[in-house]
Amino acid sequence: MEDIRVVMDALGVERAALFGESEGGPSAALFAATYPERTDALILWGTVLKGRASDEELAPFGGSREQVDDMVAGLREAVAHWGDGHTVDLLAPSIANALTRRSVGTYERASVSPGMAGALIEALTDNDVTAALAAISVPTLVLHRRGDIVPVAFGRMIAAAIPRAQLIEIEGADHSFWTQDPDLVLAEIREFLTGNRATPDPDRVLATVLFTDIVDSTRRAAALGDAAWRAVLERHDELVADEVAAAGGRVVKSLGDGALATFPGPARAIRCAAALIEHAQDLGLELRAGVHTGECEALGDDVGGMAVHIGARVSGLAAPGEVLVSGTVKDLVVGSGLCFEERGAHELRGVPGTWPLFALAADGPREDGVVSAPQPTAADRATVRLARRAPGALRALGRMIQPR
Repeated sequence: MEDIRVVMDALGVERAALFGESEGGPSAALFAATYPERTDALILWGTVLKGRASDEELAPFGGSREQVDDMVAGLREAVAHWGDGHTVDLLAPSIANALTRRSVGTYERASVSPGMAGALIEALTDNDVTAALAAISVPTLVLHRRGDIVPVAFGRMIAAAIPRAQLIEIEGADHSFWTQDPDLVLAEIREFLTGNRATPDPDRVLATVLFTDIVDSTRRAAALGDAAWRAVLERHDELVADEVAAAGGRVVKSLGDGALATFPGPARAIRCAAALIEHAQDLGLELRAGVHTGECEALGDDVGGMAVHIGARVSGLAAPGEVLVSGTVKDLVVGSGLCFEERGAHELRGVPGTWPLFALAADGPREDGVVSAPQPTAADRATVRLARRAPGALRALGRMIQPR
């Protein structure tokens, strides 16, 4: 609680609305009770303010001590396998899969030791700030998912104990607020703080999205080892940056074993994807790529929206070494000289309708007879990187090799 005050003082923040998520709830609640003059509002999400609540305390709110014991047992089991990523199954089951477990496992190993994680769980069960709840006088919103691993009875009990607190129960099972219907959660918070539930329309732009993916990356990483694989990924990312920039696109973000980029036109994206697949072979890598054009939401430096989801799904269906495009893209590049082979109609997970997909033909006849410009070699790309990173060194090298 004192950490909150110290940080506010250091930043010159006189008053703030506090969002106490999970184990952050007790300190946020205690701060609101102790420093009401510094607190505009209190929002509690999926939190426990008394870890050892009894059957008698929970029963009026539809809970039981057995539910609490199950919660603690689940957390202890996750700690027993710390580093395997199984906390995602408890805290965000809506996104639990092999990939997220691997990512969360990395997060677990990088955060605390298993002993520290276990100590945190035990400390949470000993927490009890219920004596301070009646003293909270600031506007309070309690948000809780009905299927959360933290029993919803805790949210109901907290809301009943804080004067004039508002309780909103949300459907779902994720303890994490940002993995399941985050727009709904944010809308409730926005309405509570501002009185206005409406959200401004995001900026939207027509763009072509390109997703690339390294084929069989997990096996390659295991065979090479962490250090060597990291070096390969760095060279891969440099290749992507160079090729996308040369094609007039923008790398939005690295996806670990792939990338997301946007382009002002689909033909550029397709040719860039083909170049990436070809030149990745110099690194001993095999890529697949997916391309789609549609209206995207501009989210700062990121992009979102259905077009991005479609691009990701198309990429996931591409064969190794293949550039797979949606029917929308194929129709837009008529006259470009690009040739395609049919790959049938597919249902894309989470996307309405059936989508015809097409693969870029490797050596098909060109429609317009235009001869392709030669692709840059590995030496060419190395020179471009040197020019961007150390132009003075490149000029000096040029002077050295000039005839005298």
